[in-house]
Amino acid sequence: MKLVVLGLSLSSSWGNGHATTFRALLAAFAARGHEVLFLERDVPWYAAHRDLAEPGFCRLAYYDSLAGLEQWRGEIAAADAVMVGSYVPDGVAVGAFVQDAARGVTCFYDIDTPVTLAALDRGECEYLSSEVLAGYDLYCSFTGGPTLARLERDYGARAARALYCSVDTALYRPLETAKRWDLTYLGTYSPDRQPTLDRLLVEPARARPDLRFAVAGPRYPAEIEWPANVERIEHLPPSEHAGFYSASRFTLNVTRADMIAAGHSPSVRLFEAGACATAIISDRWEGIETLFAPGEAIILADSAVEVIAALGRPARAIGKAARKAVLDGHSAAARAGQFEADLAAAIAGRTETNNNDKAGAADRRAMA
Repeated sequence: MKLVVLGLSLSSSWGNGHATTFRALLAAFAARGHEVLFLERDVPWYAAHRDLAEPGFCRLAYYDSLAGLEQWRGEIAAADAVMVGSYVPDGVAVGAFVQDAARGVTCFYDIDTPVTLAALDRGECEYLSSEVLAGYDLYCSFTGGPTLARLERDYGARAARALYCSVDTALYRPLETAKRWDLTYLGTYSPDRQPTLDRLLVEPARARPDLRFAVAGPRYPAEIEWPANVERIEHLPPSEHAGFYSASRFTLNVTRADMIAAGHSPSVRLFEAGACATAIISDRWEGIETLFAPGEAIILADSAVEVIAALGRPARAIGKAARKAVLDGHSAAARAGQFEADLAAAIAGRTETNNNDKAGAADRRAMA
């Protein structure tokens, strides 16, 4: 297939989880013999922090405005499939443009499904509208479970399919390195995640000054008072993620409130840490048990007391079980195969619809 993707970013992982998701999925998709063009809006904050300017698995090009997309109309029209991602600037207009220009199937990849639906319900979604949503042939969602039926029933999605994040297991793997921290967290600052981070990492750090902690990620307010045994790392590029996880006895997964409410919304950090055989402590949400066996491949915690107790457990066996779960079902190769099958089904469905339309028109002409 020839696939064109218009996503938030491929070139820069700074302050977003989209880039690593696209890198893993599209590299594995290209390895299956497909051609990929990624179109990225050229914005200064990503331009200043590019850590993959020249991907080897696809063409990467930039456009400076909605009008600048016009030069790519031919490529979009010639593609077998065109994907638009969530949080793309001017996403409503971009989606309408794609649906007008594309001759192949169109797909929306929602890396933020619960956030998207909550914004649609409030009438405040900047990158998707109800009309554009219903115009996509396929809605690929980071959230599975009951949300998929809701997308089709309540929002008019033609075909909603779960397409969870995944991990490139060649890049994310256990490294031979000394354990530097007892518990770490990797993630951009988010107001709705911070209370959980405070409860499950900052409070344990205050209670156990003999242990070592780290929080890596940008945009944390300067007024946050971190305990002395919490190391702050402003930005950690993907090339350093495996080393970070491998140097952690345990790592913490914290989920946004909208995704907890929806359930079945795994973060890419879960799979990345698991692939590195790092033991994971996580908050709770419906569906997490279908990914990692609680108590065996992951520890679920609600309080600082539970986290402190977990830190007293041997981490190696938990990390090994988490890595096995990732290798068995959440590698980029497995996810790319699923994506290919979903696209093929959408293409076949569109072909059948077109053939039926042509047959119906022929019948009407014959009757006339």
